[in-house]
Order: sequence, then structure tokens, then C-alpha cells
Amino acid sequence: MKKSWIMKEIVMLGKKLSLQLLDTKLAICKLDKNSPFPMWATRAHDFFSITKTVDELSIVCPEETLPSDTKAERNWRAFKVIGPLDFALTGVLSNLIAPLAQHNISIFAISTYDTDYVLIKEECVTKSIEILKEFYAFL
Repeated sequence: MKKSWIMKEIVMLGKKLSLQLLDTKLAICKLDKNSPFPMWATRAHDFFSITKTVDELSIVCPEETLPSDTKAERNWRAFKVIGPLDFALTGVLSNLIAPLAQHNISIFAISTYDTDYVLIKEECVTKSIEILKEFYAFL
């Protein structure tokens, strides 16, 4: 996955954190809960996420790997919190998304063992960067 804009040294929760906006356009897909994991979802070498629950199968993957007939929300981008993050560190997501929520920017969050990703719609990227810069008063 290509990497673009980086916001360094946010002081959040007493820790210095960095954000990175990834270049790849992502899609968030919903499949039937009984669907097998589709091979197209794993074609992405840099980023994909598959979550299976009793209610559904959700997939986040690059738009370019998505079959055209798949039910999905397209045109998402991801902010990555540069990790690894300590499991004892609390409030990272809430502190990151609170300023975005105050400006009515919807998000979709994914957490991994090492870090958090906050997905936003492509059309909100510039505004989100401005909000985060202002809120964290840097750059």
C-alpha cells in the first residue's frame, strides 16, 4: 500500500504518536454470514481485513480487488496510527475520532494487534487533515 501524508508527533494521552494517510482507495463490503472467505479479498498484498461474526462477513480491501457486483461502500481512505501501540494505552481511537465526529465526519475503525486504522470517505480527507492539524496544533 502506498503511503502519503504523515502527521508526526501528536501528543495524545501523554504519548507521542504519528498518523499516516495511506494512498489506496478502500471498499468496505458485507457478505452473507455463511459465505466462504472470497479469494479476491486476499489479493491485496498491503492491506485487507476480514471479520466474521454470527451476523455477517465484513471485508475491507482495496477497491481494485473488488468484483463489481459485490455489495460495498467504496471510496474510503485509511489513517494509520503508527505502531506498535501498547495494549495498556487507552483512548487512542476516541481521542483521534472525537474531533472528526465534532465536524460530522463518519469513520470506520479497524484495530489490529499493533495499531489502529481510521477509515474516512475520500471526499473528507482534506477536511479531516485540517481538523486534525488544528486540533493537535502542529505542522
